[in-house]
Amino acid sequence: MPDPLIVAFVPGVTPGKWERTWRERRPRGRLELRPHTQAEALAALDDGSVHMALARDIVADDDRHAIPLYREAPVVVAPKGSLVAGVGDLSVADLAELDDVTVLPVDLHGGTGADAVELVAANVGVAVMPQSVARAHSRKDVVARPLSGAPDTGIALVWPTRDAHPLCDEFIGIVRGRTANSSR
Repeated sequence: MPDPLIVAFVPGVTPGKWERTWRERRPRGRLELRPHTQAEALAALDDGSVHMALARDIVADDDRHAIPLYREAPVVVAPKGSLVAGVGDLSVADLAELDDVTVLPVDLHGGTGADAVELVAANVGVAVMPQSVARAHSRKDVVARPLSGAPDTGIALVWPTRDAHPLCDEFIGIVRGRTANSSR
């Protein structure tokens, strides 16, 4: 029996449905899911401490395979009761026209987005981030509003081009929605 398949996932990604399917199909198969920042996930993939990663905005190259899974819409996170919170949909142009609003930087490469949400809650400014990250860090004192005109982000399943874990293909099939009886 091979070692457990270890899959890193970045903030906002919720791999629960894939884990449930894995457990149904492989009751004795070992799967470990590990939350990481983007930088940690890619470093762990490179050093072999994880076998696969669900990461943001990665494309295949000579060292990594990557299967794009889905795209995420951006949102603006604002303090509850603020002018931005009172608006339905915003555009990047609308946001730029608001003189009294500071758009805070969000580091999803080395961070989780939680720090930015904390600053928003403290009424320091607003933050633009993927909807799933905003949802993961939701609080009663902030709201998330759709933001048009900002780039979306993509989630991909990534694994090394060399020395892939023997169970990678099985996890790929699950993530792609293949049934237990389907062939590749």
